[in-house]
Amino acid sequence: MKRSLFFTLIFINIVVAGLNFPIGKMGLAFSSPFLLLSIRFLMAFLIMLPFIIQFPHPKQLLPWIKIAIIGLFQSTLVLGMVYFSMRTITSGNASILSSTNPIWLVIIQFLLLGIRYRRLQWAGVVLGFIGVVLTQGIHLQFESGAISALLAGIFWAIATLLIKHWGKTLNIWVLTTYQMGFGGIFLLIASIVLEQPTLNFHAVPLSQLIFVLFYMIIMSSVVQFVTWFYLIGHNDPARVSSFLFLVPLVGTIGGWLLLDEVLHWYIGLGAIFIGLGIYLVNQPIKKQTTTFESPSFSSSNPSSTSSS
Repeated sequence: MKRSLFFTLIFINIVVAGLNFPIGKMGLAFSSPFLLLSIRFLMAFLIMLPFIIQFPHPKQLLPWIKIAIIGLFQSTLVLGMVYFSMRTITSGNASILSSTNPIWLVIIQFLLLGIRYRRLQWAGVVLGFIGVVLTQGIHLQFESGAISALLAGIFWAIATLLIKHWGKTLNIWVLTTYQMGFGGIFLLIASIVLEQPTLNFHAVPLSQLIFVLFYMIIMSSVVQFVTWFYLIGHNDPARVSSFLFLVPLVGTIGGWLLLDEVLHWYIGLGAIFIGLGIYLVNQPIKKQTTTFESPSFSSSNPSSTSSS
């Protein structure tokens, strides 16, 4: 891939992913969180379906169960926690806290899979947690929104592991499309059970309504996935993933520009620590005897991580 094309697609993907947060919060002005997300993913699923119907689909039940579980974590829990958190914290803060997923990957794989990491990567974990504390105003009294955003990062890490482990036997386009479909169904159920579903198109100007829905369905769910999978399909996923630390920066600036969110100095400092921590975490791991590869650093899987 040409260098100019690579950085153009990286720029598009990072900007789209970062702006998901403030624009998603704009959508909460006319819809409850889970209902809004269910509309996003179900509409994106219907748009993608005609394009992937030609690809091989699973013939047995077990692969479909795996796709549903991936959809539960990747689309339902990750985005559900992010949007739930933005009811009480800023979109910039939500983007910073939820983007800690590479840090959680290191911890989960060390504890559960016995994967060994370099000191440089553990330094990244420490810097990341310092950054998390800084974004909360240098105190540990996390409110529910901050906890939800951190849970989104943890669920994102789990989803990445599931995609790495199960995605090898599935067509990546089929997996991506149907996990959005399952995620949309789960979110619709969550909306009915866990919230009072609200959809008031008259709560915002028509232009804002159209803009938010277009961005969430087309840009966030179609364009972002297409550019992401094209990038990691033609490049080393470790190299591509190393740019993810820019997402919180874009999200924070987007919240300031679009929603007039206040930029406290400690939020910026925390973002720098988290960004540096994520960068260090994405450095190559030590050689190991285990057959399970790290999804953030392996070059064999075109779905190591995905943005919201």
